[in-house]
Amino acid sequence: MIDYVKDFRIGIFIAIIGIVTILLGALTDKILRYFLYRKLSDKDYDATGFRFLKHLVITVIYILGFAFALIQIPEFKIIGHSFLAGAGVISLVAGLASQQALSNIVSGIFLVIFKPFKINDKITINNFVGTVEDINLRQVVLKDAENNRIIIPNSVISNQIIVNTNMHDIKSCKIIEIGIGYDSDIEKALEIMQEEIAKHPLFIDTRTAEAKKQKTPLVVARVVALADSSVNLKAWAWAKNSTDGFVMYCDLLQSIKKRFDESNIDIPYPQRVITLKNNDLK
Repeated sequence: MIDYVKDFRIGIFIAIIGIVTILLGALTDKILRYFLYRKLSDKDYDATGFRFLKHLVITVIYILGFAFALIQIPEFKIIGHSFLAGAGVISLVAGLASQQALSNIVSGIFLVIFKPFKINDKITINNFVGTVEDINLRQVVLKDAENNRIIIPNSVISNQIIVNTNMHDIKSCKIIEIGIGYDSDIEKALEIMQEEIAKHPLFIDTRTAEAKKQKTPLVVARVVALADSSVNLKAWAWAKNSTDGFVMYCDLLQSIKKRFDESNIDIPYPQRVITLKNNDLK
């Protein structure tokens, strides 16, 4: 009878610890989210470290709650104390967690410390392009242009080449490359490309004061290749960010094509000549 009462008390204590842990985790999450949203109103605030810290704090709360619950069970008291011991936490987690999970956690810490990217940066990893939405203990979440969520483990990111559109300078340079026919007016074509780019509302002037003094063209356009069936022209168009750059690029392809048609500038396409030989049948 005494054992049943003792077991009942242990069960009550474990249930109370579990409820307190869940409530404390939810309360901590709510408080940290409140402070995070307040900070996000400041455009210069970097939320990367704050969000990672939020995930880390909540994880520690659940680990401690689990440890206190184990202490209530005599058979697991030693394991529970190991959770609470400073040096024992690392060794115990290392023994219980998989190597991949530990790799993700360590990689996540390095991502936050060295910051190859931060929240709201637009990056490219393994041909996946998206805006960084979250960085947690296990993975990085990207949101792509179609509003899909791309989830990439931290350990994978640590071994990949990352293209960060927003690092240090968010301006975007879009290259407009078009091939024209050999019989077309090259000078006229270059002039049209420069005019269409310069008058686009999203185009920005990136020339320095010194470049303006030396009368550097507002838009640079050049002949870059004499291909098999076309003369390839290239022009560089700048926008304040990658989003504006994409919109500008699409608009310019349309407006330049229209101006080329009006000026009888030909954009060649592959053609094939087939010669049929008539052989006498015997």
